[in-house]
Amino acid sequence: MTEPAQPSSPESGRRLGSIPLRAFVPNAITALALCFGLTGVRFAIGAEWEKALAAIIFAGVLDGMDGRIARLLRAQSKFGAELDSLSDVIAFGVAPAMILFLWSLADAPKFGWTAALALAVCCALRLARFNSRLDADVQPHKSAGFMTGIPAPAGAGLAFVPVYLWLTTGNALFREWYVVMPWALAIAMLMISAIPTYSWSSIRLRRSWRLFALAGVGLLGAALVTAPWHSLLAVCAVYVALLPFGIASYAKVRRRGLAAGAER
Repeated sequence: MTEPAQPSSPESGRRLGSIPLRAFVPNAITALALCFGLTGVRFAIGAEWEKALAAIIFAGVLDGMDGRIARLLRAQSKFGAELDSLSDVIAFGVAPAMILFLWSLADAPKFGWTAALALAVCCALRLARFNSRLDADVQPHKSAGFMTGIPAPAGAGLAFVPVYLWLTTGNALFREWYVVMPWALAIAMLMISAIPTYSWSSIRLRRSWRLFALAGVGLLGAALVTAPWHSLLAVCAVYVALLPFGIASYAKVRRRGLAAGAER
């Protein structure tokens, strides 16, 4: 028995299977980020540490692009959201955990693999928490323009701070498991923490500062090309330094909201 023909429509003509054609580009970028994350593990197996880190960093760049391109093309979809979460778990949870284990934690007499697992598991838990709250009516942090805990790409970048230090200084101390393990565990805890952190939507630039910000972005890009590990160390230091300011800013926003609610 043949199925009845479905009525044709412009939307169905633009579809590839169940995915709209306009959603192909952002989803392809997400899949590419996943591939780069796994490629980082491949380089780590061959002890090519700089290439391993570069693959994860490039995955982070792609992860920052896919959502914005999807919104630009009006191609947001449940499929894309699920694919993005799966890609993030692999590229910024599993891959960094494997790289840190192969680079340092494998030398720990005990609990080295447990520490690596903690990084991957906490990344998965953070993303599961994020997905479970997508349809929630009350999201205090998101409504105020903040995120809950540090995002997965930032967590992966921060987890590699000992590797950046090792690459820039050549000091073997930064590769010791007793230095890497507590740092990896701390980053894992920050990912699943409830602390408010800045998101792009919470950043407001005055009109007079925008040209300076553009110049700063250009200079940062040049610095990342010429001295990537020093530059990433500086970026990580700034990000960590901003965490207390994010907590204070959110507290101020929350007090304003409570005061406005009390006046009504």
